[in-house]
Amino acid sequence: MNIILLERIEKLGDIGDVVNVKNGFARNFLLPQNKALLANAANKARFEAEREHIEARNAAKREEARVAGENIDGASYTLIRQSSDTGFLYGSVSARDISEHAKTLGHDIARNQVDLNQPIKKIGLYEVKIRLHAEVVITISVNIARSEDEAERQVAGENVIEATLEASRAEADAQAQEMARASREAAAQRGDVDEEL
Repeated sequence: MNIILLERIEKLGDIGDVVNVKNGFARNFLLPQNKALLANAANKARFEAEREHIEARNAAKREEARVAGENIDGASYTLIRQSSDTGFLYGSVSARDISEHAKTLGHDIARNQVDLNQPIKKIGLYEVKIRLHAEVVITISVNIARSEDEAERQVAGENVIEATLEASRAEADAQAQEMARASREAAAQRGDVDEEL
């Protein structure tokens, strides 16, 4: 289906471009959201008559998004979640979770503005793009951790999962050595082993 774009759409085109898209994409998204018109003679004439108004409206929205983005660009959000010892979350962090957390901090980010290809499923630091307008994209930092202390350690550059696993290994080694020592002492007391061991 051929359509005329009324705003810039990433990977599709700019305002006024006539592009061919799948019928479902046009009928279910572009046309109902007033992002495009069917590319017929009447709509082409209508678009050319209103082109200046459409471009001015887009420029105003872009400037509004740019101003709003200045306060949010580079922001860092910390989300505390439960996870396994290997760092995999019990559940995941989605665009909705990031949007809701941003709103609690006074940043107005809609769920559909969070550019997250797939949910976050592991503890760590993530750079997430926020698309405030088709031409205004900012980046925020999302810190997924099990506690505030872990979040601070991650920001400092520590790999908390590796540190936790290393501490667990050291504790297991210490327990194994203690058990071996206790076993040798018990055997020595029974007389099964020479005291030299």
